[in-house]
Amino acid sequence: MHLTGKILRKKSDQIRHNVIDVSVRNGAGHIAPSLSCVDILVALYYSVMNYKASDPCWDKRDRLIFSKAHGCYALYAILADKGVLPKKEWKGFYSPGNTLLGCMERRLDYGLEAGCGSLGHGLPMAVGLAFGAKLQNKKYRIFCVIGDGEMQEGTTWEALQYAVKHEVDNLTIVIDDNRLQAMDFIINVLDRTTRDKIKRLKGFGLSPVICNGHDVVKLSRVLKCANNNCFKMPSVIIAQTVKGYGLKCMEGIPKFHFRIPMAEELRLGRTYACRL
Repeated sequence: MHLTGKILRKKSDQIRHNVIDVSVRNGAGHIAPSLSCVDILVALYYSVMNYKASDPCWDKRDRLIFSKAHGCYALYAILADKGVLPKKEWKGFYSPGNTLLGCMERRLDYGLEAGCGSLGHGLPMAVGLAFGAKLQNKKYRIFCVIGDGEMQEGTTWEALQYAVKHEVDNLTIVIDDNRLQAMDFIINVLDRTTRDKIKRLKGFGLSPVICNGHDVVKLSRVLKCANNNCFKMPSVIIAQTVKGYGLKCMEGIPKFHFRIPMAEELRLGRTYACRL
């Protein structure tokens, strides 16, 4: 059953709250890159994707390739909430003996489709899966979430070129556009603004759509429209987000890429609506 409206927003708050609490308690550092994509993942798993939590290996399922795998905490929280990944595994994440990794690895029984710890690998895999599905006349879609910093990788652009050339229209690419990479603002590394990204993507023959990446209801609508793509090319959504969204102490601050907030920083509060 797909969620809508206020219930969908409440689910986003619940997952964000859960990510913060588990990560801080267990000392898991990649909180900020996980928080920026909470609403993207909630829209996909609770409103858009054709997915059976009771059967994560179901052949007709839509596939998510989560390329920015260091920000996987939100995905773990969602799969635990849906009963795919054991809740005790998520609650014990980053503690001794736990089997979940800080950078996600492939584990189909837990609903994890691919290991993408090395950036730039996820989109090529997603293009290959989508192209293979088309060759076999499979009806499922492939979704791929990539980081905006990851767009500096040459493999990303090679994969896009292949997808356009071979009309891979069963693929939806969501760019988590939080304007930060590991240690700095993207504009300070390769001077790539959102306008520049759009120009480059259009140059490859794509038609990117910009969306507020923290409005989960509007985001789900945009994603559903992408499912009905009538153009012979992948759909690309630029989800404009804030790295660390939800915690005042880390929103848009580079040093929090891999850093646990201290008690006094946490006391600054949370910025999302408390609809829990």
